[in-house]
Amino acid sequence: MAYADRVFSQFQNPNIFLFNAMIKGYSVCGPFEESLSLFSAMRYRGIWPDEYTFAPLLKACSNLLDLKLGQCVHKDVIVAGFECFSSIRVGVVELYTSCGIMEDAEYVFDKMPDIDVIIWNLMISGYCKRGDVDMGLHLFRQMSERSIVSWNTMISCLAQSGRDREALGLFHEMQDQGFKPDEVTVVVILPICARLGAIDVGQWIQSYAESSGLHRKFVSVGNALVDFYSKCGSLETARRVFNDMPQKSAISWNAMISAMAYNGKGELGVDLFEDMITTGISPNDATYIGVLSCCAHARLVEKGMDLFASMTLNHQIEPKLEHYGCMVDLLGRCGWVREAYNLIRSMPEKPNASLWGSLLSACRTHGHMELAQLAVEELINLEPWNSGNYVLLSNMYAAEERWDKVEKVRALMKERSVKKEPGQSAIRY
Repeated sequence: MAYADRVFSQFQNPNIFLFNAMIKGYSVCGPFEESLSLFSAMRYRGIWPDEYTFAPLLKACSNLLDLKLGQCVHKDVIVAGFECFSSIRVGVVELYTSCGIMEDAEYVFDKMPDIDVIIWNLMISGYCKRGDVDMGLHLFRQMSERSIVSWNTMISCLAQSGRDREALGLFHEMQDQGFKPDEVTVVVILPICARLGAIDVGQWIQSYAESSGLHRKFVSVGNALVDFYSKCGSLETARRVFNDMPQKSAISWNAMISAMAYNGKGELGVDLFEDMITTGISPNDATYIGVLSCCAHARLVEKGMDLFASMTLNHQIEPKLEHYGCMVDLLGRCGWVREAYNLIRSMPEKPNASLWGSLLSACRTHGHMELAQLAVEELINLEPWNSGNYVLLSNMYAAEERWDKVEKVRALMKERSVKKEPGQSAIRY
């Protein structure tokens, strides 16, 4: 868009066709605000918009999730009398579904004399995003004609709401009705197969992807296959799929490195990371989560510390909570409990309960009572409602016969109205 903008700026009196082209370009490529700025400039010049102006404007508002601005554009559409154009209808429905205002989307939807498949898909997706999957499924069943996008949308929505078996059933129904899976279908259905243990379906999808050429055309298909086989415990097959991929993105490498960690092959995962760097692909946040997890599983303390330091030094990636979590896990597994505690204390952001919980687990494994008590105290500060933390700390003090501390913990529970859950008295350090 930068080049297009330079060309556009050379026209002293750009006409509506040029404005529309630029507005559409920014509505797709961004920054989306530029579409609205150009619209204002066009109106300032006295150029009246047409239907080709409003459709991308509505798209820009949808991308920005700017409901108020979108409603203003919708009013202009009504005043201009462009409501009947199909591209405008799509834009209006997409605006309201993107912003979660399904009542307004319904109002526009119900007034349409004829509804194309794109609008049906938008309505289904809108209901599902709002959590009303049943309404989305109801609309899906009402469709007289469906596209592959319709099937993909509904299968994905069912999966995202935890209804994997229904999603897999819908996939089979899609096949029965003569629809062939595309790359999106493959990427959506493989994680469902992994969660359900439907290895036979996943293997069929691999065969289909290879015979149709999807695995060569789309990197995302190869990534999904690697993830599927790794989660099903078929690490050799995952590696074979990975090796056969004609092109690999950072996501491809991340999937394979994470697969090594997931299946307890940490050293191989670290080797893969080194191969990734050698090929010239830059690691990202997710790469480091994967390779640090590999180090934790393989108990490679020094390598893990070197990699953690290289994030900032070599790749300008600031460690996040997840990276600190991997390091605390690594240090804790290897008995470097004091170092894990010092790392938590050195963090630029506030540690969460997961980090303190990981440290506590390491302390209990390696017998560091003092640090364990500090960790539980931090957990109590972060989770004052969690009675288990109080009981655990009380039991630790009781094991040392520090009855004054036990009484203080009980008093604190009473002060905060925290009730002990049944059976928690059995917790021992």
